[in-house]
Amino acid sequence: MTSDLLKVLEQVGREKGVERETLIETLEEAVKAAARKKLGQNYDLEIKFNEEMGEIEVFEFKEVVEKVENESLEISLEDAHEVDPDAVIGDSLGIRMETDELGRVAAQSAKQVIMQRLREAERNGVFDDFKDRRGEIINGIVQRFDKGAIIVNLGKAEAELPTKEQIPKETYKQGDRVRAYILEVRQFSRGPQIILSRTHPNFLSMLFENEVPEISEGIVSIMQVAREPGSRAKIAVMSKDSDVDPVGACVGMKGSRVQAVVQELRGEKIDIVTWDNDPAKFICNALAPAEITRVIVDEINHSMVVVVPDDQLSLAIGRRGQNVRLASKISGWNLDVTSETDYNKNLKDSYTSLLSLEGVGEAIATELYQEGYRSIADVASANLAELANVEGLNEKDAAQLIATAKEYLQDSGANVTGAKADSDKKDSDNADE
Repeated sequence: MTSDLLKVLEQVGREKGVERETLIETLEEAVKAAARKKLGQNYDLEIKFNEEMGEIEVFEFKEVVEKVENESLEISLEDAHEVDPDAVIGDSLGIRMETDELGRVAAQSAKQVIMQRLREAERNGVFDDFKDRRGEIINGIVQRFDKGAIIVNLGKAEAELPTKEQIPKETYKQGDRVRAYILEVRQFSRGPQIILSRTHPNFLSMLFENEVPEISEGIVSIMQVAREPGSRAKIAVMSKDSDVDPVGACVGMKGSRVQAVVQELRGEKIDIVTWDNDPAKFICNALAPAEITRVIVDEINHSMVVVVPDDQLSLAIGRRGQNVRLASKISGWNLDVTSETDYNKNLKDSYTSLLSLEGVGEAIATELYQEGYRSIADVASANLAELANVEGLNEKDAAQLIATAKEYLQDSGANVTGAKADSDKKDSDNADE
């Protein structure tokens, strides 16, 4: 080995992206493995890289003894004096070996160790490069396909875009450029696994951050995102500066900014809405462009009944319920969208039902309805403490009302539990629509 080894180490380090110290450590380990292959396991060996000479040095250590019983680990005093005239019994003598003596088989073993360690170092380097890049958008080239997944070449590494993380109906061919969100980076014995996504809500957020300076500067914040990838999305934004319209900033001049995002998502429609801390107001924004007549909020069940004009019902619900579904996702509230006609009919039916209970007038009936008690069965199965919180009722009134409702249902032959379950199911069905 010559001083050219230093140049080789530096070249390999640059090409493979591996630290010089790691390469030297690998080389020492490989030569040690080669020496063991040639000499066996009984020798006491030390391998060091000589920085000044630029070469690997191999030393075997032997104890100086009067009578040699183990030639691998012992040397006679007479032989020791040939190496070191000052050697005495009990000394540990380091004898330099020529690496050429290790032979072809040993050299092959050293090469295998070096290649293995280089691959490990490369894998660790790739993992270190990408482990802190979760949440970034990255560009790559479609390299091949594996059972529906797309293998993307990122330069130093390969990444996988699984089928479930691909936008429906999106197609690629080998050599196409692909832009995706780094969803996960995991380390395995065979190397790092980088998982990409084009369907994650954060992919949409990052695309807007790249297109809208006000977002990257922190003036406009993305509060929530809901997507049905490839079809439609809603993004809620707010501004820290009253002079900056968050929706206008995201739309851009003549829609240039939002169109850039839509183009990247292959035509996915994007609704940009203004965030509001008041859930009812935010729902009105989220269901735009539909007009909202009123919103009845049920804090306990975290749900809302949203009333819209009859001619706005289909617009509010959206095609196959998509608009209300996305509004529900982005707000985190269960929504039941109904027309004014249906709402008024249900209100009238509820009033009629509740007014038939002794002691319930129009004011109490209205309060009961707004608190979610929309039938006699609801009142009969109510929690006493919760019912007592309804405006106009105290605990005594509530207890009497529950008893009256149960008596009414028994007289009519209805089952309280079943009636309540039917009522809940009806509400759930309405929300699903």
